[in-house]
Amino acid sequence: FPTRRSSDLFGTSHPLIQAPMAGVQDWRLAAAVCAAGGLGSVPAGMLDAAGLEQQLAQLSAATNSPWNVNFFCHDSPAPNPEGEQRWVETLRPYYDEFGADPSAIPEGPSRKPFDADCAAVLAQFQPAVVSFHYGLPEASLLDRVKATGATVLSSATTVEEALWLQAQGADAVIAQGLEAGGHRGHFLSDDLSRQQGTFSLLPQVADAVSIPVIAAGGIASPAGVRAAMALGATAVQVGTAYLLCPEATTKPVHREWLNSDRARHTALTTAFSGRPARGMVNRLMHELGCFPDTTPAFPLAGNAIGPLRAAAEAQGSGDCSPLWAGQNASDCREDSAAMITAWLAEGFDSTRSGEA
Repeated sequence: FPTRRSSDLFGTSHPLIQAPMAGVQDWRLAAAVCAAGGLGSVPAGMLDAAGLEQQLAQLSAATNSPWNVNFFCHDSPAPNPEGEQRWVETLRPYYDEFGADPSAIPEGPSRKPFDADCAAVLAQFQPAVVSFHYGLPEASLLDRVKATGATVLSSATTVEEALWLQAQGADAVIAQGLEAGGHRGHFLSDDLSRQQGTFSLLPQVADAVSIPVIAAGGIASPAGVRAAMALGATAVQVGTAYLLCPEATTKPVHREWLNSDRARHTALTTAFSGRPARGMVNRLMHELGCFPDTTPAFPLAGNAIGPLRAAAEAQGSGDCSPLWAGQNASDCREDSAAMITAWLAEGFDSTRSGEA
């Protein structure tokens, strides 16, 4: 593998990954970042095999540059109709207020872990990079990913997780700090007190493992990029800074909140999916608490949130939406993905002299 500060890990002009962000992007954002010299990413956790094939076909037709596709590796929960009904009853006052239709609540998990069908799609498209959240798939599936020639990444929120990923065959590890928007990547322990901020976690992981380390969480400017590289990162992963790009599919209500002072207050919550994820604090989080007792297991909590979110957003309200964002949304700008990528890449300029 290349020495630190080298973009050769991905074959891109910049050692910059656009974080995969389900629900606020598709292949278009990934293609725009690839065109600007970064590593664009497609989130696949909410796609079936047909949807994944469609997204990757469009992305591969749009760019000849390397790109990343991201999957979840969680354990699928057992059906729990009673628990889901308790969650519906918890949300009932909001359903009544916004006129949401309980009959529109879907059944089954909204997010699925990586499986053989996904592996077959990867074999067809052979992406340069495949990344995972919540650990790695079981050995036979991981072997199928590696057989495509892809570089395999996965998220770690502790040193112990980084060491586990290295031992299980990851080619590089994403050190995800507590500041990061969206879902925590933790998989060895649910204890959130074990997780650290990016600039505390990053140097510890870099010292503990021999594979490249990618910094993620709170990096939203060239200064943040420089700091991450100085602390031992091989590359950085950035998500929130791209949320206001025209190429993103971020909803109008979400964009409105990002453009306001409300973006300064984010928190981890299980209320929207069942697993801790960081978003802007809205009314649902405030009134129910960030970790409601009646929340079903991941990802079943999202079923009842969907119709409620749609009804509230149709009335211009973000009260019941998962408004994912990292702690540092101050530099989230309404520029093109190309402009954002070029701006972030300025942070690598001062590190070039150390590149081997």
